[in-house]
Amino acid sequence: GRDGREQVLGFHLPGELIGLNAIDDRRYPCSAVALNTATLCRFSFAGISSLATRLPALQQHLFRLLSRDLGVAERLSGDWSADQRLAAFLISLSRRLQGRGFARDRFELTMGRIDIANYLRLAPETVSRVLKRFQSDRLVQVLRRDLRVLDYERLQALGSVVLDA
Repeated sequence: GRDGREQVLGFHLPGELIGLNAIDDRRYPCSAVALNTATLCRFSFAGISSLATRLPALQQHLFRLLSRDLGVAERLSGDWSADQRLAAFLISLSRRLQGRGFARDRFELTMGRIDIANYLRLAPETVSRVLKRFQSDRLVQVLRRDLRVLDYERLQALGSVVLDA
C-alpha cells in the first residue's frame, strides 16, 4: 500500500498469468515474490493482445482471467467469518491444484500464515486459531506446511458461501 504496508493480492500457481493489473497504467503496481523455484515466460502486452485478436480462444481465456481476479477481490471484501474465508481459500487452492493434475486433498502451503492472513484480511493469530479448529473438527490435518483435507465436502460447504457469492 501507499503507507508502506504490504498487501498480498494473490497466490499464483504454475501455468497462471501474473501482471494483468499492469495493463491500464503500463507499469506494475505490485511485486511478485517466488515462494518456490519458478520458471517465467514473459510476454509483452502488445504481443499477446495482437495474438488474442487472431485467436478467439486466447482472448476469451484472458477475459476469464481478468474476471476471475476481479471476482476474487470482490468476494474477499464481503463480510465473511474467518472460518468461511479460510475454508474458501483452501478449497480454491485445492481446485486450482487439481486443475493442474495435483491431488485435491493433499498439498503444501508454500505461503506462510502471515501472508495467508494478509490475503484474507485476517490477523495471523486468527488464521492459526482457525486452522487448529479445523484440525480438531477433523476437516484438515496440518503438519508444518503440509495440508491434508480430511473432509472435503464439509470444508467446501463452509467456504462455498464466499466462493459462490
